[in-house]
Amino acid sequence: MSEKQFRTTIGGQALIEGILMRGPEKQCIVVRGPEGLVIKEEELTLIKDRYPVLGLPLVRGSVTFLDSMVKGVKALMFSADYFPEEAGTEEPSRFERWLDQKLGNEKMEKLVIGFSVVLAVCFSVGLFMLLPTFLASFVERFTDSVLVRNLVDAVLRIAIFMSYMIAVSRMKDIRRTFSYHGAEHKTIFCYEKGLELTVDNVRIQSKHHPRCGTSFLLVVIIVAILINTVIFSLFPVDNVFLRMLIQLLLLPLVVGITYEFNRYVGGHDNPVTNLLAKPGLWMQNFTTFEPDEAMMETAIEAMKRVIPAEKGKDQW
Repeated sequence: MSEKQFRTTIGGQALIEGILMRGPEKQCIVVRGPEGLVIKEEELTLIKDRYPVLGLPLVRGSVTFLDSMVKGVKALMFSADYFPEEAGTEEPSRFERWLDQKLGNEKMEKLVIGFSVVLAVCFSVGLFMLLPTFLASFVERFTDSVLVRNLVDAVLRIAIFMSYMIAVSRMKDIRRTFSYHGAEHKTIFCYEKGLELTVDNVRIQSKHHPRCGTSFLLVVIIVAILINTVIFSLFPVDNVFLRMLIQLLLLPLVVGITYEFNRYVGGHDNPVTNLLAKPGLWMQNFTTFEPDEAMMETAIEAMKRVIPAEKGKDQW
């Protein structure tokens, strides 16, 4: 490779005993099932290709985020089918059998995916954004200062988010998934450095990657804090529920700004962007762990299948 390190747009996601890698042309799911590797490749179809307006700056952030969530949930469901289960399986409930009869497998799968995405978004927004705002409103009993209220809101957001991430990272099954996350990062690093994709070459790479997609939520929270502080300082809103509603309305803008911020930081290497990337890198201490050899082999297999034939087509 040249002296300037190559940056790829290829990204991934850790699954249940597997990896999802997404390139510019296709994505590949590789799951380590009981009988060996299970591989599923798909050509990528982007909604912005059909509707160019959805690819405009600030707009594309929310579109890309939702698209990634839908594809991620589908990949998780696929990997769960091959995850070794405990002895004994429960029979489908009467409600599940009714849904299957009325909707069929394909429609029911879409329903489950849609419900899962909505539930995940509602959970994240409710826990990391709306709950802190609600709790911060109790400060008004002691002071009328908008600045103090905004400061308490910001501290609560960061505290709840970090507490949640630390608690989740201590769970055995999640920790193993986060080890696959580490394998994904190491493999991408290995590819970007122009090294042969082997376990030995992947093993020596860092598990902290500056363009990690899971750092996105942390940046969303920080951007939301900044926007809310400015808006509610200039235009104070006393009613806590109205403040929560305004935050929901501002969410697409927050996600759009975060997406553009991540694109810029990921595409530049200088002291300023390196400093801006540090919070996300620090958070990866809780979301990435060292993988074993089998995990790295899984990530390598997924990576090889999404590298475009045309060299440089995945240039960041």
